[in-house]
Amino acid sequence: MNILGIGFGGALGAIARYLINEILTKYLPPSFPIGIFLVNIIGCFLVGYFINNLIMTKDHNYYFFIVGFLGSFTTMSAFTYQSIELFNTNPLTGSSYIISTIIFCIIATYIGLTFSR
Repeated sequence: MNILGIGFGGALGAIARYLINEILTKYLPPSFPIGIFLVNIIGCFLVGYFINNLIMTKDHNYYFFIVGFLGSFTTMSAFTYQSIELFNTNPLTGSSYIISTIIFCIIATYIGLTFSR
């Protein structure tokens, strides 16, 4: 049942991300990717708020909303939550995770773009 919740939440999250990005891109200058920028900020706020205040256990709401909807809405929310958890446990490990994720993801995207040409 949790898998269905994740799938349905993920579909809705992807649709929400797409619509927000399209609407903002249509009405605002394209010089800065404001749609995805705002989606990432909103998703990070929501994951922090709901994990601490409303979803204390990993029940069907957690899988639908946190893993499914917010996971699809923005993976930045999962990345930032994991970063905070790691940083609270071990600041060096948390810092290493943040820096290495950003660097390696940019490198991987660049290599993927290069190979696709």
